Amino acid sequence: MKSNIIIFWSLATYCWVLAVVYSVWNFIDHDSLEWVGTTALILSGALSAMIAFYLGLVVKNQGGTLHEDLDDADIDDGDPEIGHFAPWSWWPIVFAFGGSAVVFGFALNGNFFVIFFAAPILVVGAIGWVYEHYRGLHAR
Repeated sequence: MKSNIIIFWSLATYCWVLAVVYSVWNFIDHDSLEWVGTTALILSGALSAMIAFYLGLVVKNQGGTLHEDLDDADIDDGDPEIGHFAPWSWWPIVFAFGGSAVVFGFALNGNFFVIFFAAPILVVGAIGWVYEHYRGLHAR
């Protein structure tokens, strides 16, 4: 986790330095400040700094180092129980296709013809995915 903290602080510093360079370069080239790029770089640095600060607080409150930070740790030392998933299920692909087609229909200026045919695919994918986990092959 400490390596992640260093990476996020480095990313925050990079974004802030790049925001200054970007602003100065735009001011020299166009005699005005371009606000969108400058604001995006400053806020990207702020987001990276918030993540790094949060991870620093998490490490401090844990009171110890994680298994991933130890040089002599094995892979199985920090292996928690994540849950279960269906590794050979096709329903997530159907669900993702239906969802992306619905969003694509909205992106085409609200093209309801695309949404009309994509929404049932989305619903069938969601029902199939839920059915598979509760009644189908992967029922618990």
